[in-house]
Amino acid sequence: MAEVAVIGGGIAGIQAALDIANHGIRVHLIEREPSIGGHMAQLDKTFPTNDCSLCILSPKMNEVARHPLVTLHTCTEVTSVEGEPGRYRLGLVAKPRFIDVGKCNGCGECVIICPVEVYNRFDAGVGVRKAIYKPHSQAVPDLVIRDADHCIECGLCYDVCDLDAILKEEAETKTEIEVTAIVIATGYSLFDARKKGGLGYLTVPDVITSLELERMTNASGPTGGRVARLSTGEAPASVVFIQCVGSRDVSIGRPWCSCVCCMAAIKNAILLKEKNPGMEVTICHNDIRTYGKGYEEYFTRAERMGIRFLKGLPGEVWSDGRGPVVQLENTETREMEILHPDLVVLSVGIGPCEGNGGLAGILGLPLEESGFVKPLDDKLAPVLTEKGGIYLAGTATAPRDIPDSVAMGGAAAMHAFTDTLRE
Repeated sequence: MAEVAVIGGGIAGIQAALDIANHGIRVHLIEREPSIGGHMAQLDKTFPTNDCSLCILSPKMNEVARHPLVTLHTCTEVTSVEGEPGRYRLGLVAKPRFIDVGKCNGCGECVIICPVEVYNRFDAGVGVRKAIYKPHSQAVPDLVIRDADHCIECGLCYDVCDLDAILKEEAETKTEIEVTAIVIATGYSLFDARKKGGLGYLTVPDVITSLELERMTNASGPTGGRVARLSTGEAPASVVFIQCVGSRDVSIGRPWCSCVCCMAAIKNAILLKEKNPGMEVTICHNDIRTYGKGYEEYFTRAERMGIRFLKGLPGEVWSDGRGPVVQLENTETREMEILHPDLVVLSVGIGPCEGNGGLAGILGLPLEESGFVKPLDDKLAPVLTEKGGIYLAGTATAPRDIPDSVAMGGAAAMHAFTDTLRE
């Protein structure tokens, strides 16, 4: 039976895996994180409909996990690829969970009793997690993972687990699979706002990133949906968004537009105004890019709600002792403006996945100068690569939104499925 590998378990990879499996082809869905879902699982709402992100994603996550023709490989990375189009052999390494996956039922009793709290990457540091944890409440597979680097071996989790599912020792597992085709859906990484030091991230109180705001606004997130100033814990009366942080910036080698930042800022601004109609919300921008279906109408809706769109970007954010200070030139009026918001949100840009270089080297694929995987032709063949039987989906090649990533995942799936018919 022909088989296909999908590398990356975000929304593009999930869609590709489902489309291939629904055509009767066995799929190996390979994800390096403990749960599939990717960045979409971190979002509160999706634009332009303001639908709950996990309400859309979670059914797909569970569908792909339960599909009889899909094998999930979580905590797993591709270490080698050999062969030729139609017959590829992939070497996989599964990192230890320190959990017996056949026994664990995800009850979470071990998480509750664990005394160790560390930085939570899923919550962008807004919340903490335990040394034994699930990435989030709707993680798939529904299993915990023990962080051996931070575990203090107090033994409480071993004692509380009636199923004896927690392992003290576990080694990496190496396997090989043979596939007809490969779909690369490795996703993206967010710009580190510390690299734009003048904007005050981690040095000026109440300057946060767009992802941190996403986790705050999420009702199931670490703050229960409450947005507050980090300095005082009070709800902000005014918020300023600063666009293009790590996007369209030649000075730091990131000339590309990140595609989703304008719409994400508009979405979060609308959510803030809906909950707090009296809040002053300003979006500072180069220009607003609303290219998709319903996006321009969404922008107009934000304007009608009283959200201010200020054309101009600050070079620096500082504190006057009471809160952030944002100074910039309004390029439409040519006047300098000084803003004193309670909260500043940096709209951080999208860049290539941190593992793109290594994976591309293993697969023998070229990268763009930006670090994204280079397709055969950006316009005519965006899912094809220079190597037959290897296809691209989602943000592996460039920043794009959720609908475009899903569509690209489906396109890559159909190419992979066609390859299996030739076998």
